Amino acid sequence: MAYWLIKSEPEAFSWNEQVRNDIEPWTGVRNYQARNNLAAMKTDDLAFFYHSVSEKQIVGVVRVVKEAYPDPTADDPRWVCVDVKANGALTNPVTLAQIKADPALEEMALLRQSRLSVAPVTEQEFRHLTKIGGWVRA
Repeated sequence: MAYWLIKSEPEAFSWNEQVRNDIEPWTGVRNYQARNNLAAMKTDDLAFFYHSVSEKQIVGVVRVVKEAYPDPTADDPRWVCVDVKANGALTNPVTLAQIKADPALEEMALLRQSRLSVAPVTEQEFRHLTKIGGWVRA
């Protein structure tokens, strides 16, 4: 199993919408490295759902339920998406400021490549963040 972080502006698509929709295609990624990360995702991988821009915090966890396929919002079949399913909220969302201040997370891809919308997360980072965030698995 691998771990990831996917970003969404809450004004465009929020955690509450993900929960309401249950399963959602993660479309619209137009960065090559982020696309390659989507393509590397496997069924049952877990990803943090990160509210970017206005909130800058991890608010939940999703599970990959369908591996990469051509993104229906793109004209080019090289762009891919995956389907993700809500897998529980963090009872204490973890802010970017908390992540930056935590020595255990200083190498996190979110900090090293802050503009990347789909990024890998190590197992240690995932366990640490779910513990401090109080993840309630669905």
